[in-house]
Amino acid sequence: MVASLSLPPQNLEAEESILGGILLDPEALGRIIDLLVVDAFYVRAHREIYGAAVRLHQQGKPTDLMTMSSWLQDHHQLEAIGGLEKLAQLAERTVSAVNIDRYAALVMDKYLRRQLIAAGQEIMELGYDTTLDLDTVLDEAEKKIFRLTQKRAQEGLVALSETLIRTFTELEKLYEKTSTPGVETEFYDLDAMTGGLQRSDLIILAGRPSMGKTGLGLNIAAKVAQKHRLPVAIFSLEMSKEQLALRLLAAEAEIDSNRLRTGHFSQTELEPLTLALANLSELPIYIDDTANITVMQTRSQVRRLQSEQKEPLGLVLIDYLQLMEGASDNRVQELSKITRSLKGLAREINAPVIALSQLSRAVESRTNKRPMMSDLRESGCLSGDSLVILADTGQRVAIKELVNQSNIKVWAINEKTMKLETAIASRVFATGIKPIFSLKTRLGRTIKATANHQFLTVEGWKRLDQIPIGESIAMPRDSIDSSRMKSLAHSQVYWDAIDSITEIGSEEVFDMTVPKLHNFVANDIIVHNSIEQDADLIMMIYRDEYYNPDSVDRGIAEILITKHRNGPTGVIKLLFKPEFTQFLNLQTRNDY
Repeated sequence: MVASLSLPPQNLEAEESILGGILLDPEALGRIIDLLVVDAFYVRAHREIYGAAVRLHQQGKPTDLMTMSSWLQDHHQLEAIGGLEKLAQLAERTVSAVNIDRYAALVMDKYLRRQLIAAGQEIMELGYDTTLDLDTVLDEAEKKIFRLTQKRAQEGLVALSETLIRTFTELEKLYEKTSTPGVETEFYDLDAMTGGLQRSDLIILAGRPSMGKTGLGLNIAAKVAQKHRLPVAIFSLEMSKEQLALRLLAAEAEIDSNRLRTGHFSQTELEPLTLALANLSELPIYIDDTANITVMQTRSQVRRLQSEQKEPLGLVLIDYLQLMEGASDNRVQELSKITRSLKGLAREINAPVIALSQLSRAVESRTNKRPMMSDLRESGCLSGDSLVILADTGQRVAIKELVNQSNIKVWAINEKTMKLETAIASRVFATGIKPIFSLKTRLGRTIKATANHQFLTVEGWKRLDQIPIGESIAMPRDSIDSSRMKSLAHSQVYWDAIDSITEIGSEEVFDMTVPKLHNFVANDIIVHNSIEQDADLIMMIYRDEYYNPDSVDRGIAEILITKHRNGPTGVIKLLFKPEFTQFLNLQTRNDY
């Protein structure tokens, strides 16, 4: 049993030997710089000396006694570390740097043990905090341990100059390698446009049923595992492991998946089937087919897989987003939390996360069936003449006049207190031309919105097309004007019954993003806002032959890149063989 007053784990002799070796041997630091972090040194003076050595090394300068002392003097640190005498003692006590790798491992060992002790104390505090939900406590505790197993210490604030040096080094590597910076999918037009799937990115792959999004997701997963030999985690909330395995087999062996499923394949197909089985068996693909899995459970599984692997994860695939279990009855806000959590997971494991997603039925009602960004959103839209009340001036402005503006102060309801508060709208945007309906309340207030726009009822947020006549919706107790803003901010909402809902045709519609409260006041009625997507890359699948059997693009799948945080948007085309659930490159190659 360890005494409570014992010193934290440390090895001062190893720390001194490392620093002495760096001062003696100009090549020594290069052998340990990727392994040993500055914070691993227990003694503050040692941290300062090692930090100075790292900075000099990154600038291509030597780390000898004279250069080090000069740098520390220039940065007003020499006296704090013990002066030139301290550096000289470190150099004199060290015979050579031949064992610097072993010393670095010893210092990192002690550092991680100190971190483990600190994490244990934090976890203990979490356990005592009964105000937190147990799932949250377990997730936070697991996250702390996971960070230790990955040996990725938090760097804290880092000078831009250091980051630029590392960035330029990576650019030089890319220039010499002449390949894409991300995880290549082997779909060369997709890789050219995206630069490969970027690590730490959340990617949404969306489509209507029968477009082939699961097939494309599986094809990408298999190609990543095959090309890079990196582990791939697949979470299938809709299909079983066996169904996914069958699809992978059909694509690899190029045997009709329906005949495979029914066992109606020929003797001559046994050989390619056996070969496909052997090839797929070697791939580091792992599948979890738990139905209604939560984000926390997904993160736990991914962390466990990451800790077991020698290589970093190549990809995480989730099929599909809308089936993930949430803790809230408000599905719109819940999906926003899920995507935000998946983006956090991508950053945590430093690997791309692809989440497959359904698109709204609005696609089917249009003449042009190609999907748009607005088809991915769960919330609806308002007509352009809907008046938004600006919280700082009391001015009423048509929502269409606010397009492309940001940081707009609006009024919103805090659902916990049911009081009006000032909120910040981060974005206002047009979402296309759509059928709209005119809603009128018994007090005579009206608003024009799409069928899927949500209004606050006594039972919670409901879509317009799900609210019966006579049900009450929320609004400020009185019409807002500049003379009553302050007093109204402390009043409760008023519930006014719906008198009529009438379809009035199609027109251009708009929406607004209010990140925290997710609602705003328009036309003196409380309405839901659009959920901002946390995805870095959004891709949508469209196959014209599904809607037009006589299409000239038979066998062609369009991949529409509708959002790309760090690059271009556009359309690429792939061959699609539905019998194999297989996507292939076209014979042409494009440059971007």
